[in-house]
Amino acid sequence: MLAAIEPLPQWLNFLAMAGSLLLGTIGVLIWFLAFRKKRKRKRKLHHHEKRPLNPTLAEAGGLPPLREENKTDTPKPT
Repeated sequence: MLAAIEPLPQWLNFLAMAGSLLLGTIGVLIWFLAFRKKRKRKRKLHHHEKRPLNPTLAEAGGLPPLREENKTDTPKPT
């Protein structure tokens, strides 16, 4: 639009482009800050107070008994 009357110097064209990019960037930044979702702060819950942790082996009764090497109870695949 500015160059419709007479050609402009190169520095003025650069200044116009840089200014329009800067104004666009500032506009997008203001729009983003104005319309972003507000994050709700979550309270830190102490889960260890509400439910127990997994029991240790000593609390659960130790390890299960060892399995035998020969399995005769399992059916053979057909």
